[in-house]
Amino acid sequence: MRRRITSLTVLAALVATVLFALPLGIAVWQYYHDDTKSDLERAADAAALAVSDDLAAGRTPALPPLDEQDDEAGGEVAVYAPDGRLLAGRGPAAGGPVERQAAKAKVDLVIGREGDEMALAVPVVNGSRVTGVVRAALPLTELRLRIVLTWLGMAGLAVATTGVSWLMARRSTRRLVRPLEELAAAAERLGDGDFTARSPRAGIAEIDQVGEALDTTAVRIGETLDRERAFSAEASHQLRTPLTGLRLQLEAALQTPGADPYEAIRAGIASADRLERTIDDLLALGRERRAPRAELDLDALLDELRQSGEALLGPRGRALRIVRQDPPPARVAAAAVRQVLGVLLDNAVTHGRGTVTVVARDAGDTLAVDVADEGPDLGETDPFAAAPGGTGIGLPLARSLAEAEGGRLRLSKPEPPTFTLLLPAAE
Repeated sequence: MRRRITSLTVLAALVATVLFALPLGIAVWQYYHDDTKSDLERAADAAALAVSDDLAAGRTPALPPLDEQDDEAGGEVAVYAPDGRLLAGRGPAAGGPVERQAAKAKVDLVIGREGDEMALAVPVVNGSRVTGVVRAALPLTELRLRIVLTWLGMAGLAVATTGVSWLMARRSTRRLVRPLEELAAAAERLGDGDFTARSPRAGIAEIDQVGEALDTTAVRIGETLDRERAFSAEASHQLRTPLTGLRLQLEAALQTPGADPYEAIRAGIASADRLERTIDDLLALGRERRAPRAELDLDALLDELRQSGEALLGPRGRALRIVRQDPPPARVAAAAVRQVLGVLLDNAVTHGRGTVTVVARDAGDTLAVDVADEGPDLGETDPFAAAPGGTGIGLPLARSLAEAEGGRLRLSKPEPPTFTLLLPAAE
């Protein structure tokens, strides 16, 4: 790309130079011809004035010396008789056609080419009689040398202009291509999975616009990937609770002689239903962490929690107690609240002891749900801090879900461990 841009720029400069140089070269040629004619005419007129008296008196004329300008130009001046004889000055021994034509006194001056010279003849008149002819000439080699030297200067200037164009093209190409190369490198890093790759700004609006679009794409892909990874981790954590309950129910049925198999099957089906509902909730919450909000059916939610708790705590010889203390209605996403309470129940089953107590109460324009167990004092530890290695994501997930619904989840008592979910009451 660099070579192409540079070649096109140099070609454009060459075309412009040629198109400009052709008429200028012709103008230079015409200018030197006109300038030479003016010099010869001035020299001839000066000599004619100097010898007019001598020619009128029939004396041999004496030409004045050439001035410095005419001498440097390389011109020569001569005086001829009307019959073409050389009387004075430097020139051919016999006058040529230019001098003969001027001797007819029908013109003021005659200019033409004689051999390798440009000659100009001016008649010297006394009344109506031609007394002589003054001839001024310049070698054509001198004229051609002036023209060629000027053309060479123009050619040198054209070469210099083309060189400058080449240098400017290389600099401009470097300024244009380097941002594109950096943009390509950023795109390659993005393709390799580095979503922190960002393209530098070049100060060129079009390239910067492409870079901004690439950066936006990288951010969106990174956020999508992070969300998918978080969803996978959270889904595996949340699915563990109903799967554990189902496994414990099946193991208890196998280990209890004479147990009703139909009761175990019904309990397994209920656990499978809860598992399916958990999957639906996770899919709904995985879409930008939002789910439809409606008035919360707290009775149905607590009944589901009771079934899950009995499935998890019963095989361990523990109990679940649910208390209602006139809780106000709330308008939140049931899927989010269900997952938060599922995390708190799983936390009480895994890390707690004794009876798990769930209290739904009115906390002053707020629905409060307390989940407590008889476990050890938590002390100064932060239960919402995720452990290294990606474990312990349940409580942080529950807090984020609660905050997404405009609520709060906090540790209200370290002993006995009591977690409180606060949800805004419906107006």
